[in-house]
Amino acid sequence: MATLGLSEAEKTAVEAFRRDVVEPSMTQLVIVDFWAEWCGPCKQLTPVIEKIAAEYAPKGVKLVKINVDENRFIASQFRVQSIPTVYALFQGQPVADLTQARTEAQYRKMLDQLLSQLPIQTPEKSLTEQIAPLLAMGEEVLASGDAQRALSIFTQIIDMAPGNADAQAGQLRALIAMGEAGEAEVIYGELPEDLKKNAAIARVRSALDLAKAAQPVDNLAELQQRLSANPDDHAARFELAGGLMAQGDNDGAADALLEIIRRERDWNDGAARSQLLKLFEVVGLEDPWVSAQRRRLSAILFG
Repeated sequence: MATLGLSEAEKTAVEAFRRDVVEPSMTQLVIVDFWAEWCGPCKQLTPVIEKIAAEYAPKGVKLVKINVDENRFIASQFRVQSIPTVYALFQGQPVADLTQARTEAQYRKMLDQLLSQLPIQTPEKSLTEQIAPLLAMGEEVLASGDAQRALSIFTQIIDMAPGNADAQAGQLRALIAMGEAGEAEVIYGELPEDLKKNAAIARVRSALDLAKAAQPVDNLAELQQRLSANPDDHAARFELAGGLMAQGDNDGAADALLEIIRRERDWNDGAARSQLLKLFEVVGLEDPWVSAQRRRLSAILFG
């Protein structure tokens, strides 16, 4: 806004607007709420908009309330004809009219859409951008078989972002790959309950359960002999599946578990199917191998 020809009061208002709204909007999304003391709907909106602004502050949202009685010039520049009037500004320009929003859900929907489209700069976003390549590196190193180095990378990320679920999951998976399932179990037990609900952490829970079942078995040949003598010895076949998983033989483990399901699907309260589903989750539900095994399972269950 140009100040040439303005009164001192108007110049003061413009400078305050530039300081409180325009300059912050260069990097943040600024919500400008035009209101007045005598406005009933404004008073009803205030707790809603203030709560949302506080909730979205870490995402780069700032609320500025402008009393139209005290800032008539600013209100006129925005052609405010009724109140409440609410605009969202970015880089000094209005990017959305939020006036029709009245509920928290409506504000969240509008703000989420705006934040997904605008290059808002926040410490949270900056940290996410910093750790993204480190996460990718950790996953690549873990996939290559260097669990010790992967553990170091994921631990470094956790130091930077303690609540990052992907890094925490990577750390636990690296420990499991190193044969340190016990240590991973302890760390998992100390995680906040809300973090345990994350999909990546839930996948680790399945991996920990499998690690307990997939213990090295010295008598694989003996188990095979027991099965040759009695193909319905499901306990022996289930133990065999665990031993094969410990050796990294997922094909053999899946064959053994599927055979139990084929012979007696409800054996031991469906233990074989439960174990197989955990194996699927650990390998990755989008993995082609899992898709093939799922088809085999479906053929047994519904064939």
